[in-house]
Amino acid sequence: MTREHRGPNEKLGTMLALAGISNAGLARRVNDLGAQRGLTLRYDKTSVARWVSKGMVPQGAAPHLIAAAIGSKLGRPVPLHEIGLADADPAPEVGLAFPRDVGEAVKSATDLWRLDLAGRRDFLTGSFAVTAYATPASRWLITPADGSVARELTDTGDPTAIKVGHADVTKLREAADDARRWDSKYGGGDWRSGMVPECLRVEAAPLLLGSYSDDVGRSLFGATAELTRLAGWMAFDTGQQEAAQRYYIQALRLARAAADVPLGGYVLASMSLQAIYRGFADEGVDLAQAALERNRGLATARTMSFFHLVEARAQAKAGDGPACGAALSAAEGWLERSRDGDPDPSWLGFYSYDRLAADAAECYSDLRVPRQVKRFTETALSHPTEDFVRSHGLRLVVSAVAELESGNLDAACAAGTRAVEVAGRISSARTTEYVRDLLHRLEPYGDEPRVAELRERARPLLAAPA
Repeated sequence: MTREHRGPNEKLGTMLALAGISNAGLARRVNDLGAQRGLTLRYDKTSVARWVSKGMVPQGAAPHLIAAAIGSKLGRPVPLHEIGLADADPAPEVGLAFPRDVGEAVKSATDLWRLDLAGRRDFLTGSFAVTAYATPASRWLITPADGSVARELTDTGDPTAIKVGHADVTKLREAADDARRWDSKYGGGDWRSGMVPECLRVEAAPLLLGSYSDDVGRSLFGATAELTRLAGWMAFDTGQQEAAQRYYIQALRLARAAADVPLGGYVLASMSLQAIYRGFADEGVDLAQAALERNRGLATARTMSFFHLVEARAQAKAGDGPACGAALSAAEGWLERSRDGDPDPSWLGFYSYDRLAADAAECYSDLRVPRQVKRFTETALSHPTEDFVRSHGLRLVVSAVAELESGNLDAACAAGTRAVEVAGRISSARTTEYVRDLLHRLEPYGDEPRVAELRERARPLLAAPA
């Protein structure tokens, strides 16, 4: 469907020329983006010509898909007003802002939570753009903590506003702890993962809009930041990169209101991992180093170790072996300095020598040093646990790739078979993508019975809907 617009849309025509996209090319990109979100679109070059020359405005998600398609080609976010479609539904812009004012920050976060739970996830269609992290990261670096966040009854303008206490915050933290356990064991796509956005909308939003002292408010913002980061992590694990990016931005803003610098660093580390996963290694290095720089003298030794490990992952993706090695050495050194009695944050409970070894293996896999991959993978796989099923599956794939690159086809297929079995027990698009990459690497050996058997075992996993 389309509706009339006033005259030719010169802005759209100009942006298409700037991006070097033809009418047919834009139609194809919009249809493809729609298909990725379960939408059946049949635009063609004539449709685009009408948008440009006659100013017709497509309905539904199409304007945002147009912006996403152009933004992907330009490598930056493209707002609707820049393509002459500012009067379209503004929903997809929600969650990208990093407001300076605390009250506006609450509105930005709660607007995103409501949008997601209103069945509008298909409208979160702006393509992932690593540049969207630039403003949040720089504002957090400059001012990682807000002033007072107290909100009195007289400030709310609502006589029915909730009076928030520490008990309310404790419930949110318990929900975050439960969600972390479910995510590690069953993947970000498990049905229980939907409880996190629901908790944000139903439980957290009314509390943020209530009244609280500065002390309670800091704790409240911290708990909601944890939950929002978790929602982003789960979206990331299920391949919903655009939604993940918005959650991460809001989580960082909430962490600033909480004056929780280590938590802000954790969000930046999550952003870094997403950036390198999407192919932006240099930006991943910047985000990890931002987390490190602000946390010097503040975070615990274990926390600093994890931030160095994330930097190592980014440096490896960037192909910088010496910098990766230095970061890994720093990660190991900080972990050795940690003690059981340290006040480590609860969200770091997953981090141990096994995790360091697993990520070190991925670093050396990116650097194509299979001998080191095998060494670290043996350590990472030595203590499998039912609490971290997804991690175990990912480690098996990394092990299989290392065996293949070392010329050990039998061992590669054996590890790959175990990885497929694990991946079939969880809902994680990321794990499935790892398996898909392994099978791609095995294509030159497609005539081998062992490879054919592995491919057959993986068929149901790869055919399952994302």
